[in-house]
Amino acid sequence: MSGLALPLVCVVDDDDAIRDSMRWLLESAGYAVAAFGSAGHFLAEYRPGIAACLVLDVRMPDLSGLELQAHLKERSDETPIIFVTGHGDVPMAVSAVKNGAFDFIEKPFKDESLLALIAGATQHGAARQRHAARRLSASARCATLTPREREVLDRVIAGRRNKQIADDLGISVRTVEIHRARAMEKMGARTVAEVVQMMIEAGAPA
Repeated sequence: MSGLALPLVCVVDDDDAIRDSMRWLLESAGYAVAAFGSAGHFLAEYRPGIAACLVLDVRMPDLSGLELQAHLKERSDETPIIFVTGHGDVPMAVSAVKNGAFDFIEKPFKDESLLALIAGATQHGAARQRHAARRLSASARCATLTPREREVLDRVIAGRRNKQIADDLGISVRTVEIHRARAMEKMGARTVAEVVQMMIEAGAPA
């Protein structure tokens, strides 16, 4: 583990004792921790994508945890959020989960329960980041295709044979083969199935 960056967990809670307790717990479990006493302080310093997980109190004096969630959603920040809620706030926490939060935990909670939630949230966030990276890569590769290469590739994906594609586009079979080979090379794909998957990830299925 030496030299590897620790997963960062951001804790936002206006209760000093709870922040200190969470910091101690999470650091002892191997996480890096950034703690904030208010949603405003958090928003002033936070940069999307730097945290593996956010732990937010539902009720805070300036911006509530739910309002902070809404701000992050406007920024298209998909960092997993775990809400910490007191008795009576569970309906709000459930609403937050329906709005995209990873989960919530009710006070008082066991350390093991919070750590299990954070572990699940960080794994979920890492998987989502990998998917986003694949989507960006696939989109970038799609953007390198010429209009003719895309026309040929769309028909390949649709199951058309080279002779049929040539007839569709009014070009020779050899020209189809050249465009097909170049398109496959640009997409970094060896099979049609791989191209289909990349198109789906790019959000541009044929």
